[in-house]
Amino acid sequence: MKIALPSRENKIDDHFGHCEYFTVFTVNTDTKEIIDSENVASPEGCGCKSNIAQVLSEMGVKLMLAGNMGQGALRVLNNSGIDVLRGCSGDVKTVAQNWLEGSVVDSGDSCHEHDNDHKCNH
Repeated sequence: MKIALPSRENKIDDHFGHCEYFTVFTVNTDTKEIIDSENVASPEGCGCKSNIAQVLSEMGVKLMLAGNMGQGALRVLNNSGIDVLRGCSGDVKTVAQNWLEGSVVDSGDSCHEHDNDHKCNH
């Protein structure tokens, strides 16, 4: 399975549409291991209006662990077959590992309700 994380300097970028790049991890959900990692360049401009959801979906990404994002970006990702967990922050590898261990849940926060106190709710 592949998961994507909007990233800046190996940390979750608070805003999906303005991230520096996407970290894509290939994970084994049975053994709870990260098998591989690659970076995907972020398109210019707003995330919900770019083709990034399609690009990530074509790579096999099924889940995005993100900071916060607007409803437009959430809808575009969901329509491309990518589930989204919002409210994540911190080191991308740590967040991915926490998700594999079952300790990451969606905060339900969208950009208009941005709150810096949400830390992946684990």
